[in-house]
Amino acid sequence: MKKHNSLLTATMLGALCASAPLSTATAESALKPTFDTLFEPLLADPMEPRIAVMPMLGKKQLQLDIGTSADLYQNDSKTFAVGIDFATWSLLNRTSNFKFPVDCIDYMFGINTTFRREIKESPLPFDEASVRVRLSHISAHFEDGHTDDAGQWLNPGDSPFGIPFTYSREFVNVTGALSAPGRRVYLGYQYMYNTLPDEISPSSFQAGVEIGLPANAYVAADFKLLPKWRRDEAKTDGYRGTWNLQAGMRLTSIGLENVRIAANYFSGMSRQGMYFYKPESYTTLGMIVDL
Repeated sequence: MKKHNSLLTATMLGALCASAPLSTATAESALKPTFDTLFEPLLADPMEPRIAVMPMLGKKQLQLDIGTSADLYQNDSKTFAVGIDFATWSLLNRTSNFKFPVDCIDYMFGINTTFRREIKESPLPFDEASVRVRLSHISAHFEDGHTDDAGQWLNPGDSPFGIPFTYSREFVNVTGALSAPGRRVYLGYQYMYNTLPDEISPSSFQAGVEIGLPANAYVAADFKLLPKWRRDEAKTDGYRGTWNLQAGMRLTSIGLENVRIAANYFSGMSRQGMYFYKPESYTTLGMIVDL
């Protein structure tokens, strides 16, 4: 039996070695990473991977986002793609001497696939339909200013879970969009199949619209129905609407077509995982870079 297993192992290793050059050449020809994704990132969704600096008006805080999506493979007809996502979303406090201690940070990574097709002879004012499916993991952590000089956590009663607590989610997100030059509408659904803390509804819903304006300007709205945490019941019960309204302009006139100046009004459940149970409302004004 040992001789048979050794022979089988040697045969498999030999086959792998023989096929390695061909597999490598095939992979190199098939994988052509690009930031020019088939599914264009949603403009007003604050949870879209992006590079952005967004100071909050009237508050000594700012949002710092670092991330992107990339297609690793696109077919020749540009109707199918497989890609990756990675992002961090940080909440920073603004202090004196140009210091920005990080209050908390969310990390996300995952894979995605996109399907796209042209619409012909449709009564709708759109000429393209696309669907993006994401499989992702996200976790969140407190950073600066949450412990005293002895390393003890401060204000543990502020959170219904104590401080610190573990925030981790795995989910599937499906977004379908109809688009044409200068406009897009979309619907989305997200299902969490694993979450900490638990006792959270696995479903959330999304809708949005984007409209192009003259002079490379645009307006966009993103709306979500997110589970609402009930401290007295120690679980989510019902949903709360969460809006992010954005108006912006691409700096195409000065050769920076991938840079946007944008203003946002956000109202709803916090995007930060460590504060997911808190409703928030604020306005930001800053810069977004689309890779």
